[in-house]
Amino acid sequence: MTNPEWVKPGMLGAVVGAIGIAVIGFSWGGWVTGGTAEKMAEDASVKAVVGVLTPYCIAQSKSAPNSAEVLAALEAAKSYERRGIIEKAGWATPLGKEKPNDKLAVACSTALAST
Repeated sequence: MTNPEWVKPGMLGAVVGAIGIAVIGFSWGGWVTGGTAEKMAEDASVKAVVGVLTPYCIAQSKSAPNSAEVLAALEAAKSYERRGIIEKAGWATPLGKEKPNDKLAVACSTALAST
């Protein structure tokens, strides 16, 4: 069986076109792989949880018995020390958890510094 003479250039054009579409799609089209999509979804969920729990941390800073001492320590501390102070005070530990959330501690320290 002989192939028509247009088959070879047609197949070459299809392969080059597919490669070109893939390059354009991943470069400028916003296409991502499954792993990247999962990472983006995880980052978005962590950001949402931190956003919801930051007011809880602020409320803890106002109602804690030692809030005056901790807030004074926060004011005197350098920026890289503030997360540890908030974690140690327990303000970044969500209800039902044993360990503090480090991203919540950073967001709480930023929110407390702006108030």
